[in-house]
Amino acid sequence: MTAYLNALGLICGLGRNKHEVARNLFAGDCSGMRIEAGWVPDRALPVAAVQGELTTIPAELVQHSSRNNQLLLEATLQIRDDIDQAIQTYGRDRIGIVLGTSTSGIDEASHGIANYLRDGQFPADYDYQQQELSAPANFLADWLQLSGPAYVISTACTSSARALMSAQRLLDLGLCDAVLCGGVDTLCKLTLNGFSALEAVSEQRCNPFSVNRNGINIGEAAALFLMSKSANGRQPIALLGGGASSDAHHISAPEPSGRGALQAMAKALSCAHLEPEQIGYLNLHGTATQHNDAMESLAVATLFPSGVLCSSTKPMSGHTLGAAGALEAAFCWLSLAADNSEHALPPHVWDGQADPRLPALSWVTAADRLDQTAPRCLMSNSFAFGGNNVSLIIGDAP
Repeated sequence: MTAYLNALGLICGLGRNKHEVARNLFAGDCSGMRIEAGWVPDRALPVAAVQGELTTIPAELVQHSSRNNQLLLEATLQIRDDIDQAIQTYGRDRIGIVLGTSTSGIDEASHGIANYLRDGQFPADYDYQQQELSAPANFLADWLQLSGPAYVISTACTSSARALMSAQRLLDLGLCDAVLCGGVDTLCKLTLNGFSALEAVSEQRCNPFSVNRNGINIGEAAALFLMSKSANGRQPIALLGGGASSDAHHISAPEPSGRGALQAMAKALSCAHLEPEQIGYLNLHGTATQHNDAMESLAVATLFPSGVLCSSTKPMSGHTLGAAGALEAAFCWLSLAADNSEHALPPHVWDGQADPRLPALSWVTAADRLDQTAPRCLMSNSFAFGGNNVSLIIGDAP
């Protein structure tokens, strides 16, 4: 069954809606990546934060109040009309919610614990529900009064890519007629200090696949799709296939040969009934760590011996962790969208100094355009701790 991606709500360091994000993404604009102090002791680090005040959680749902849910609310409001139409068409019990996150409301929990250690009590606005991993789905279900399946997947940096695959299964099984799916993750001290302790965070803008790469930048985002069984009359874009693998090589390091990444990409192609040469663009996981970029370049060069246009978008958006899979699938969606009249692709932003130890890849430049002569199919990779790998294929609906 075709899983149509009918609508997209989006907020990240690149912009507060899909039009702002698309404009900055295709321009290779890295201005959303700003150096900030205060996240990690004695370090100032580049982070891709959403700037400005966020929409307040409705008063009747104050127990759901967290920055994570505020980001999710902003993304949802962008597609509220599409959601209301789906409710009218299918009913509230036939619409599911599947989201990915790694932070949920853990930042609010950190502030609450600090208050408890200082004053012997939690602040009045602290609620344990804020930090539960299920919090984003619970919030959306309560706010929209939906009674279909609602749950959260948390598999680190593949979380929201898996959420899209899971949403498609709900449609295939006939359990839902539409699913709100995507991911949300928030900048917080716990995450930044954790990656800093792993010596994985760069003090400069990240530099994927460069010989000079030295670590990741963290960002925050919410990306929410309305996936359904029906095209919505506009240019139909669909999730054509998805593949997942778990090589379980190491708790934090990827399997160096790229075996698990290759397996996930091959499964996605098989699911979509496509050959490698039919992929017009590949959004790489591309974290700019030594090990990830090495193994991913090996996997890509093996699967695409004739080459494929590719880029890492993390110098612009940061690595948004549990939201990264949905966010970068959204970047593919924006490349396919009807209002992308120039058929632009996200450029690869780096210092241009290739690592001679890695296979050469075909980097997207500002001059490259998406081929319009055949059905367009784009791939997006997400790889996570524990050897958890997911590849998605987004394209023109058949």
